[in-house]
Amino acid sequence: MLIFFFLCGFVLLCISSNMWIRFPGVDQSPSIYTIQVVNEFPHDPRAFTQGLLYAENDTLFESTGLYGRSSVRRVALETGKVEAINQMEGSYFGEGLTLLGEKLFQVTWLQKTGFIYDQNNLNKLEEFTHQMKDGWGLATDGKVLFGSDGSSMLYQIDPQTLKVIRKDIVRYKGREVRNLNELEFIKGEVWANVWQVWPCIPYAYLQAFGSSLVYVTA
Repeated sequence: MLIFFFLCGFVLLCISSNMWIRFPGVDQSPSIYTIQVVNEFPHDPRAFTQGLLYAENDTLFESTGLYGRSSVRRVALETGKVEAINQMEGSYFGEGLTLLGEKLFQVTWLQKTGFIYDQNNLNKLEEFTHQMKDGWGLATDGKVLFGSDGSSMLYQIDPQTLKVIRKDIVRYKGREVRNLNELEFIKGEVWANVWQVWPCIPYAYLQAFGSSLVYVTA
């Protein structure tokens, strides 16, 4: 398995379908973004990646899923070596992950449970219950957490109280865009991975907020 990097910022490259998304309050035609793979790096093929983010010093933080195999990891970008790992209890399926300050926030699938870890040693600092219907994706702008639960809802969460402070339904031509999955915050915009985009190709990246829209194909 290889981790790919885009010129427009770091995201996990997924094959995408032809999809234009319109969001509330945005009337203009979509801006079209092209991508270019600039490098490839080794990655543990056994890791069922659910959340991935780039930190300083060529370090990745990764949340892996599957029952009995879920974990939070610190990984060396250049070599793919797992430098530190916190293995989760077998009853949890790890999902979205984001870093705010020195704390890693993680949510889990099919449970309203989340965890906070120390980024330096991956020690678990706190367990919390979130208010989303499920735990899929997480991202942050450095102030709030953005969350997804597999529906069309994009949540904003206070990182101190872990309460939802805003909810927005993502729509395209008046219809809700469901299956919002992994999230990224890139240059003032929230991007979401749409799981199982019709007709048969499973992934597309789209912008959820901002003055332009995104159409990505690879």
